[in-house]
Amino acid sequence: MPTRPHFVERIAVGRYQDEVQHPGAIKAFVAEFISTLIFVFAGQGSGMAFTKLTDGAANTPAGLVAAALAHAFGLFVAVSIAANISGGHVNPAVTFGAFVGGNITLLRGIFYIIAQLLGSVVACLLLLFSTGGLVSVWNAFVFEIVMTFGLVYTVYATAVDPKKGDIGTIAPIAIGFIVGANILAGGAFTGASMNPAVAFGPAVVSWDWTNHWVYWAGPIIGGGFAGLIYELIFIGRSHEPLAGSEF
Repeated sequence: MPTRPHFVERIAVGRYQDEVQHPGAIKAFVAEFISTLIFVFAGQGSGMAFTKLTDGAANTPAGLVAAALAHAFGLFVAVSIAANISGGHVNPAVTFGAFVGGNITLLRGIFYIIAQLLGSVVACLLLLFSTGGLVSVWNAFVFEIVMTFGLVYTVYATAVDPKKGDIGTIAPIAIGFIVGANILAGGAFTGASMNPAVAFGPAVVSWDWTNHWVYWAGPIIGGGFAGLIYELIFIGRSHEPLAGSEF
């Protein structure tokens, strides 16, 4: 009598109470939502920045390299900040592959995909608002909030979280990469400060304070929002790292 492949035996639908309502599952959905938002914001934003810099000209090898770097940096960060909480799928195809291999239940996989799609939509809506037409001071303000949110959230996930596990070893790389991805996405629109100190020095030397408040208010609000969300959802209610993590 033929036996079923091992992975077929591992495929499961899952119980709603365990795979959707459980606090750990909800945290995983939020992690997938935020990580996908950060990835799409950086990747799509880099394409919009290239279009702005070239006045809508056809793509060039330099543009492709910039887009590739933004996506690579963004994906590295997105996976890093969600790895200990949800596994860092960031992609419905990855989630489906995990389901077929018996590493995630059908119910949890469906909600992972919903969270990923919502994260993508919200990222594009934020880009639409913050880059619509000529970038005004309010567009720049929102851009700085979103970019700094991504930066501080990355710091929390890879360096501050007491249960970050092995992810902590790559914290400097992940933090540097999110800054690089944000510059590729937002540099053409706002200068991608993400740091009041970065804006303050040049303002003092040049004595140009035009719209300087944006580079204080945006990062402070974005950073505060990221810290509040991560502390309340992931640290305040402790989560268990995935198997293989040490802490």
